[in-house]
Amino acid sequence: MKPDSLEQKLARQQMRQVPPEWRVEVLIAARQAQNPRQPSPTARHSFFSTLNQQLATLLWPNPRAWGALATVWVVILTANMASRGDSSTATARRVAPPTPEMRELLREQEQLFAELFVQPAIERPKTSRPQPQSLHRSEYLDA
Repeated sequence: MKPDSLEQKLARQQMRQVPPEWRVEVLIAARQAQNPRQPSPTARHSFFSTLNQQLATLLWPNPRAWGALATVWVVILTANMASRGDSSTATARRVAPPTPEMRELLREQEQLFAELFVQPAIERPKTSRPQPQSLHRSEYLDA
């Protein structure tokens, strides 16, 4: 046996009357929609509601992924700000300037590196540049 289709089930149901209270509410809502100058109470949204709607529209393809990415950025920026403290300047202040002996050793080291890595200038033989093609042709044309 074939089950009845939805249309057949709906055709067998009796029509009910709409309660009279609903009719009044529907007519009031229709009149308010017809007159756009009067703002309806549902048209007023709070700042956070509007912000949420705008963000949802902006992040529509995958709001959870964008939210996770924003959270990661906030964590990175927070960690960066926390690690920026005066520790770098305090460390630089604690390091003592090099002693004269250390400066002398650094100069000697620079000289040794210069001697090891300096390559003598090699003179390369000068090659003659090829002459333009037109000069070669004139030799053959004169003959």
